Amino acid sequence: KKSRVISTSLSTIHHKPQTMLASRFATRSSAAFTAAARRSFHATSAVDNKVAVLGATGGIGQPLSMLLKLSPEVEELSCYDVVGTPGVAADLSHIPTKATTSGSLPSPGVWPPRGDDGLAEALADCDVVVIPAGVPRKPGMTRDDLFNTNAGIVKTLVEGCAKYCPDAVLAIISNPVNSTVPIAAEVLKKHGVYDPSKLCGVTTLDVCRANTFIAASQGWDPKDVDVTVIGGHAGITILPLFSQVPNLQLSDEELDAITVRTQFGGDEVVKAKAGAGSATLSMAYAGYIFTENVLKAMRGEDIVQCAYVESDLTDAPYFASPCKFGKNGVEEVLPFGELSAYEKEWFDKMLPQLKTQIQKGVDFVEN
Repeated sequence: KKSRVISTSLSTIHHKPQTMLASRFATRSSAAFTAAARRSFHATSAVDNKVAVLGATGGIGQPLSMLLKLSPEVEELSCYDVVGTPGVAADLSHIPTKATTSGSLPSPGVWPPRGDDGLAEALADCDVVVIPAGVPRKPGMTRDDLFNTNAGIVKTLVEGCAKYCPDAVLAIISNPVNSTVPIAAEVLKKHGVYDPSKLCGVTTLDVCRANTFIAASQGWDPKDVDVTVIGGHAGITILPLFSQVPNLQLSDEELDAITVRTQFGGDEVVKAKAGAGSATLSMAYAGYIFTENVLKAMRGEDIVQCAYVESDLTDAPYFASPCKFGKNGVEEVLPFGELSAYEKEWFDKMLPQLKTQIQKGVDFVEN
């Protein structure tokens, strides 16, 4: 189908390992604690852009925050969670990079009731908000099993975004992404600030897995691989388009095995951690790549990367495909190209499930 321009970004996933974290250190002194540090910690510096991580003390949030602190694209890093964020921010502030850090907690209950000052502080003037908040999967759980808990968390946090940073790009990591992105959209619509170019589900980990698994099977360097992954971010809704990878040689059995491993790579990690968590480190890396690319696009770089966004490429209202990012977010939802007969079979299986999960998110807000 034709591509769709929607008015407001992201880049290819390749980062050379030897350069990814190099050349990112700059000297910057940290501010001392003030009396207000009981609730939040700040390091001082002039800022040009601001990134907030909501859920910054969790299994994804902490490594994600550290990677963003190392990024030369980040000027101010704002960490928010229900516990521990002043300590995380203080710890991060000792890393000698240019990004300043702050850590905020929910404000204590008061009468008369008022808004969450901690969340307001974390979100004020944000350019990008990354949301990994929520509970992780455990063995035997699907992403959809997380719905009841994480749906409410995402709804509350996005309500804060609508109030305190309505123009920020929101990057949703909290599972189930197929449902939490529609939840976020409905919340933003209710507040009259919905902009489809500013709302993305982070599916970068699916691309990372596809690149990694294919490179290993072919003896390639993963940085030389860029697999398009479409659909959603759960099980069979994840569809890697291996037919579009040049010079790929796989038997039918190998293709099926790598496709399924990409779709259920999260289960592999959940089982290996034996109840101790889900894919946190790889997800943090993927979230960092996504966010850094959004920031690169904001300063004018040409960035194309897969993301789960409002889309009319299919009859599912949200769909992951390559997207062109720019200064204001997603500038264009790009077509995903031709599917092989094998991929078309998966596509036909995936679409009804994806639409059901999307509607579940919409119904959560409406009801």
